[in-house]
Amino acid sequence: MTLTLTAEPEIRTAWQPQTGPQEAFCCCPIFECFFGGARGGGKTDAVLGEWVMHAAEYGANAIGLMVRRTRVELDETFERARDIYGKIGAHATYNPRRFTFPNGARITYAYLERDSDAEVYQGASYTRIYVEEAGNFPSPAPIMKLMATLRSGAGVPVGMRLTGNPGGPGHQWLRARYIDPAPLGWRVLKDDGGLERIYIPSRVADNKYLGADYVQRLKASGSAELVRAWLEGDWSVVSGAFFPEFSLDRHVIAPMLLPEHWPRFRSFDWGSARPFSCGWWAVSDGSLPSIARGALVRYREWYGMRNAEPNVGLKLTAEAVADGIKQREQDDPMPMTGVADPAMFAEDGGPSIAQRMIGRGVVFRPADNRRVPQRGAMGGWDQLRSRLVGDADERPMLLMFATCRDLIRTLPALQHDDARPEDIDSDMEDHAADECRYACMSRPFVRDAAVPEVHDSWARAFARARESQDAQAWKVA
Repeated sequence: MTLTLTAEPEIRTAWQPQTGPQEAFCCCPIFECFFGGARGGGKTDAVLGEWVMHAAEYGANAIGLMVRRTRVELDETFERARDIYGKIGAHATYNPRRFTFPNGARITYAYLERDSDAEVYQGASYTRIYVEEAGNFPSPAPIMKLMATLRSGAGVPVGMRLTGNPGGPGHQWLRARYIDPAPLGWRVLKDDGGLERIYIPSRVADNKYLGADYVQRLKASGSAELVRAWLEGDWSVVSGAFFPEFSLDRHVIAPMLLPEHWPRFRSFDWGSARPFSCGWWAVSDGSLPSIARGALVRYREWYGMRNAEPNVGLKLTAEAVADGIKQREQDDPMPMTGVADPAMFAEDGGPSIAQRMIGRGVVFRPADNRRVPQRGAMGGWDQLRSRLVGDADERPMLLMFATCRDLIRTLPALQHDDARPEDIDSDMEDHAADECRYACMSRPFVRDAAVPEVHDSWARAFARARESQDAQAWKVA
């Protein structure tokens, strides 16, 4: 467990893992291991040390790849590795960034700024892949692609090693893959193919080299939620959320019977390799005191995700999806139409996706797809945000049943696009949010500071007339 430089007459220690999670990570025999949680838990040193132990055992048959999201991040890790590896005789090159050890083992350092960058490595073979700060990857797709390169003709046991903290663009998929199934960690999980993975939690207290001054600096560097995530490794915290207005208490309600006369419609975002999302909405007329007039109530959803794998679609045909929608609408009080992504209406040498669904009796019209304000016109995210904020009385104008799990799961995790802060990072799992945006744009909401009493009286009379269908009352209204 100690990396040493032998030089008679003394043996000097280059690096040694700390007792606890760091040592457990370095010795972990599980195929896929995620070492994550608090900042300052010694994660970077852990992956650097784990590689040397692997290299020492398998020599020239040990071939590693270390990746980070950006070049700047990669430079930091490479320089720390040079400090450790240089003491045990490893030779470093900068183009490509690589360390070659005296016994022939070699590890390459690379960055994946775009998901497509992972395709460059598809023909390679590695015995170890390390993903530093996996939470900086909005999607697990490039990491899963790299996993396919883990193979060894020499029979070397291969493995994937990841590190990360709560927060960041990849918070949601990391939590779903590693934290939610075993919140306390230390439990071996198996996927459908039998591959094993484990989450090893880290805490600041696990790193004996960090003092109280480091903790104080962390406390001064962010919001209370972010600091809690960094210090405690709390994965229930979402920092930098695009929709901080969202609240489980305000916007999520228990399922109930909604009045049959409320208008209803659906919104839809197509996906095949990625999930599709269909949401069903009722428009409140104010007849239920607990729900504001004009509020949209999401009472059902269908999210096409495979085996609870975030951002992985079912790959159903348009006809199969249409049949599923019809089946779910059998008990609705009236036929309905909906709004859907305009891209579904494109014809490319044959019927469009929308036309194929219409052929099955499921009708959509193109949604207003503006994400951000354009030339003075409102944007969809602003509409969604306005409804979350609510009316002049601060009553929410967008509600969802607690059974709409995937919108509840993904909406609060969405984060800003670094290049366009007014937009969402579209590499994230934004499918349910997209169709929610279509719904909001189909019924624009404007928050009035005050509504004249005469208008309110007229609205009440109009509602009474509609309910009673009394012609004389209609005239009075």
